[in-house]
Amino acid sequence: MDETTAMSGHNLIDHFGIIEQIEDDVALVKINSESACAACHAKGVCGAADQEEKYLDIPLHGVDYNKGEPVHVQVARHLGFRAVALGYIYPFLLLMAVLISLTAFGANELRAGIFALLSLLPYYLILFLLRKRIKTTFTFSMKKIQTVQ
Repeated sequence: MDETTAMSGHNLIDHFGIIEQIEDDVALVKINSESACAACHAKGVCGAADQEEKYLDIPLHGVDYNKGEPVHVQVARHLGFRAVALGYIYPFLLLMAVLISLTAFGANELRAGIFALLSLLPYYLILFLLRKRIKTTFTFSMKKIQTVQ
């Protein structure tokens, strides 16, 4: 099974993870975030493959888990799209809008480019200031991996 798959019928994004630590009612789960080419058989000669470990705090909701236990970490697919929009699409649209507007009003390209890049600073500052509110909208859940005995 692929590590990043959509659960059919549930509209979820699913990652394989391992519980690194449990404190109070929260588990620290390590997942490996892979690009699409990371699973390719030619990744050793390509050099484009990247894999990064990420850590998530996931509430246990009273379910008994153990340190080192493999789990499925799940998030709703629409939340994945929202994260991509907040991190990539909206900043790109802001950058392009400022760049096109300034060049249309006669600013030279260098100045328009610099101001377009600087326009991203308030955007990311606002995201940073709202990080706790944003964090509450991105809820992850865990499922135990069913083992065949």
